[in-house]
Amino acid sequence: MAVSMADITKLRKMTGAGMMDCKNALTEAEGDFDKAMKIIREKGQAVAAKRSDREASEGCVLAKVADGFGAIIALKCETDFVAKNEDFVKLTNDILDAAIAHKCKTLDEVKALPLGDTTVAQAVTDRSGITGEKMELDGYMTIEAPVIAVYNHQNKNFLCTMVALNKAVEGADRIGHEVAMQVAAMNPLAISEADVPADVLAKEKEIAADKARQEGKPENMIEKIAMGRIGKFYKEVCLLKQEYIQDAKMTVADFLKAADKDLTVTAFKRFTLRAE
Repeated sequence: MAVSMADITKLRKMTGAGMMDCKNALTEAEGDFDKAMKIIREKGQAVAAKRSDREASEGCVLAKVADGFGAIIALKCETDFVAKNEDFVKLTNDILDAAIAHKCKTLDEVKALPLGDTTVAQAVTDRSGITGEKMELDGYMTIEAPVIAVYNHQNKNFLCTMVALNKAVEGADRIGHEVAMQVAAMNPLAISEADVPADVLAKEKEIAADKARQEGKPENMIEKIAMGRIGKFYKEVCLLKQEYIQDAKMTVADFLKAADKDLTVTAFKRFTLRAE
């Protein structure tokens, strides 16, 4: 049967599928929109199954905050071309908005959310059918706090961070944003020494001690030398002890205390699509 341009356009707005896909689906469905949408959806499922073993290393990472709840999410795909597509970015944004509105704690909760006339999980599958690429949600992280700042690195949607402060102070948004930039640039492991995982610390001590022995240091000095090197390690991986990227003469802790003597970071999250 002949399909009108108006119907094709209508189906395209409903599904986001390409013009030819919409035309073919409407033709096969003999003009029935419900059947046409089912055809497009089934195509998405077929594409998703066929490309399940492919690597989705590109994508769109976004972060937002609303009412004391912040979240980062990544919608991953195979190519940079698709990652920069306006509809793909919009889908990522819509999913993040829904996740924040429902204050979802897990990725499974996000996938089960309603989105339009379907679920988030199905919407991702549908988009996979439209683009012909594998797609998957990843990197879902949340923070709940009175003050949360987010940073999208260079607004390129491949690296986002969030930082929570313990109290609201004058200029808190700017201060939080600066620290979120620090997290993006310096990739800290923990907030402070106390937050470094025990297994990581034990491994670093072992490495430091072995290095000292290889350098021929006296055995009775090994422990002291190793602990000195652990001190340097803390300065590299602990956010509050890192040199502040905007002024190397102070630490991040110094920067925060300059605004308020009790101001500190209570949590941070970081997600990137780039290998580091």
